Amino acid sequence: MKKNVKIILISMMVLAIPLGLLGCEEEPEYERYTYRYFDTFDTVTDVVGFAESEEAFNEYAEYIENRMQELHRIFDRFTEYEGINNIRTINDHAGESPVEVDQEILDLIQFSKDWYEPTQGKMNIAIGPVSTIWSRYREDAEFDPASAEIPPMEELEAAAEYVDIDKIVVDHENGTVFLEDSNMILDVGAVAKGYAVEIVVQEVIEQGFTSGIVSVGGNVRTFGKPLDGVRDRWGVGIRDPDGPAFGGESIDTVFLNDASVVSSGDYQRYYIVDGEVMHHLIDPDTLMPGNYYSAVTVITQDSGLADYLSTAVFLLPFEESLALVESLDDVDAFWVMKDGEVEFSPGLEDKLRSQGASGADN
Repeated sequence: MKKNVKIILISMMVLAIPLGLLGCEEEPEYERYTYRYFDTFDTVTDVVGFAESEEAFNEYAEYIENRMQELHRIFDRFTEYEGINNIRTINDHAGESPVEVDQEILDLIQFSKDWYEPTQGKMNIAIGPVSTIWSRYREDAEFDPASAEIPPMEELEAAAEYVDIDKIVVDHENGTVFLEDSNMILDVGAVAKGYAVEIVVQEVIEQGFTSGIVSVGGNVRTFGKPLDGVRDRWGVGIRDPDGPAFGGESIDTVFLNDASVVSSGDYQRYYIVDGEVMHHLIDPDTLMPGNYYSAVTVITQDSGLADYLSTAVFLLPFEESLALVESLDDVDAFWVMKDGEVEFSPGLEDKLRSQGASGADN
């Protein structure tokens, strides 16, 4: 049985420069350290990296944890927090008044609006009225699987009347967000986690953390090279969607530096109705779960963009999905079809283990 967890296995590999090539100055010695914590964005976060001391590494890792918790709170659409205007606050004031919010929320919403047209409207943060219905039916099914049902199309279509990204008003001058209709609901779940990861990684790079991986529930962001003296590139395993959630083998491995690897699949947040998987990736056009693939993985530098695109790429038929990926600079994708066959964009030919790549390649 598929598990309700998204895991991308991480393998780490790299190259070290011979000390003799650096003249009289000695190259600092780096050790590999790991740090794990739970509950930020409702998942497990792993930080892996190389630093000159455990103390230095822990400072970076603790900063990542604290900052991610802060971003989790402001991007949360379910929970109120004292003294914080977050996505929940915006939804609570829909149709009533603009809400003053932190810059990160303004930027996230504007980012999502800017990418709406280029991705054919398949990733719509205004999908909340529809996704809320699906969430309710999924929760009911988890409580009583024998009574699991698909939401009536009439109910979904009525909710879709309030899915309009153009009615999300971002006022950068005044720092506010306003939903023009009282029935609107923002749902940034398909982009917020990756967007938060990118913010935090950029901040710790500025602080001097030069070699690491941050994996938040399988949303992986690598930066710098591994400094173990062995390989040139990090290796990130792409999970087999039909494999076990924990400890399963990856379906392939992609080797890269300074890039993100983010997957979306039908093995996350789902329930079963008459033997059919009803997962959480809802097509705004059909109002039903996308049914073209078991999983899609997007590879690009920016983790927020990778997270956003993974949903859009998942919800398009293959020819259109591939065309979208190839139309974008420095974006690649890996598709796992329903029958288990795989496809990948041409830019991955020199990065995948299955195609002969390794961490030692330049």
